[in-house]
Amino acid sequence: MALRSRWSIKTLAAASILVCTSLYAADNLKLNQHLDYTSDSQDGPLITGDNLSTGTAAGKPNYIIIYAEGCFNSKQQARRTVNLYQHYRDRVNFVIVDLDQHPSAAQQPLLKSFYKGYIPTVVVLDSKGAPLYSRAGEEDEAALSHLLDQALK
Repeated sequence: MALRSRWSIKTLAAASILVCTSLYAADNLKLNQHLDYTSDSQDGPLITGDNLSTGTAAGKPNYIIIYAEGCFNSKQQARRTVNLYQHYRDRVNFVIVDLDQHPSAAQQPLLKSFYKGYIPTVVVLDSKGAPLYSRAGEEDEAALSHLLDQALK
């Protein structure tokens, strides 16, 4: 019984996240060309593009990355994120949350639900908003690609 009520809470949380959807998706994602991958240097936004203040999109899988600009591991994960974007851009909504910028109203619920104080944090939601993956630290591109393929089924 407790497990069933826990699932209901997770389902409600996922549904509330999808309520804060955006009209436009993040687009034209690129890596900042000035990133120094040898240190924790502050090189500016790791990922650049259009509509970076967007939140999740209902009805399609969502890939969320939460990072800080001066973090070596975040830089590595940003590179993987842009590679995944190149492959999944038309089928998956990408949400970029840069903690060095003021998160938008659409991104606030994502921070509340998934950010536990560690970066980078990567989250993959299925098309109904249920989390398939939510962890801090670097994750292999192939493993994330597999998760996105699952979310698209």
